[in-house]
Amino acid sequence: MKIAALYDIHGNLPALEAAVADMRSFDVEKIVVGGDVLPGPMPNEVMDLLFELEIPTAFICGNGDREVLSIRNGASPETVPERYREAVEWVVAELKPAHAEKAAQWAPTLRFGDVLFCHATPRSDTDVFFETTDENRLKPMFEETGAGLVVCGHTHMQFDRMVGRVRVVNSGSVGSPFGEPGAFWLLIDGGPRLMRTEYDLREAAERISAADYPNAQEFALQSVLNPPSKERVLERFREVELR
Repeated sequence: MKIAALYDIHGNLPALEAAVADMRSFDVEKIVVGGDVLPGPMPNEVMDLLFELEIPTAFICGNGDREVLSIRNGASPETVPERYREAVEWVVAELKPAHAEKAAQWAPTLRFGDVLFCHATPRSDTDVFFETTDENRLKPMFEETGAGLVVCGHTHMQFDRMVGRVRVVNSGSVGSPFGEPGAFWLLIDGGPRLMRTEYDLREAAERISAADYPNAQEFALQSVLNPPSKERVLERFREVELR
């Protein structure tokens, strides 16, 4: 079965449109949306597209989705870092009730045969690890799944590595990548293939900047036109990396 994994869309509709169009050319039979559809500048439009796909689609809840739903259900927004709080609260206010109801049903992990899909790691939607993270720190949590392949996201950078006996592949981010611009995703067709879809970045930035999202222009610049380098990201997140 050909499976497309779309992770970390973050409300970037132009990127999602491009990735879906590219995905269709591979005759994908199933889609796994691996979390963090939210927050982002076009939340309802992204969900409309995903929910209307004719290809069978399964969803995982990411930490961003979880935070939005939690605040929508009355939790304090203080759990969200201050720099993201206004944007998250805007998404909470804008999200259609029907979309929130569907998102509330998303599971933390999904498994199809020998492949396990999770957002960050099998145990948590917030763990941070990279291609370079010490294998000994990761091996217990991945090997105990019994899966041959684990697909993850969360850190917005693709990689394909072995952790003990388990192949661990980060799908990358469709809507807010680090490193090169583009829409990054994963195709599983026998084995995993890291994919990158190019799209019209200037047009996408204009569409995003026109949204009412509080951080629209910043998002257009940093998530579409000029993403931060992988080196800068690795340095920024070194303190929270699994050790």
